[in-house]
Amino acid sequence: MTIIQYATFEVADQLFGLEVSRVQEVLSYSEYTPVPLAPTYVGGLFNLRGQVVAALDLRVRLGLEPTVLDGPAMNIIVRSADESVSLLVDRIGDVVEVESADEEPPPDTLTGPIRSLITGTFPLANRLMLALDASGAVQAANAA
Repeated sequence: MTIIQYATFEVADQLFGLEVSRVQEVLSYSEYTPVPLAPTYVGGLFNLRGQVVAALDLRVRLGLEPTVLDGPAMNIIVRSADESVSLLVDRIGDVVEVESADEEPPPDTLTGPIRSLITGTFPLANRLMLALDASGAVQAANAA
């Protein structure tokens, strides 16, 4: 059995996880530059140590109301092939270890935009964690 580490976070009181290997860093940030005429999933841009990073609103990607950026927001910086992209989330959780054999398919009740972004689920001690496809969230946002 293979152990996988997931960085967990919440969006709309639902627990999600990203494989730790895809996460560059987690930070709270409050100075976003709006992007005129950008799609609603683009929360803004910010400077991360000299690199311009796009902040994508995961709430919008999941079919929910946009995040209100009136103070520090939680960002999960995701590594992609040629750049880093931020996913705006509601709350940051812990790193959890799960066994790959415990992965279950997404439940049939999961519908809408979220369905295509979830690769599987893992039952934890007191919650169900939805494994997020980071590439899918970023690619789907780029294609939208």
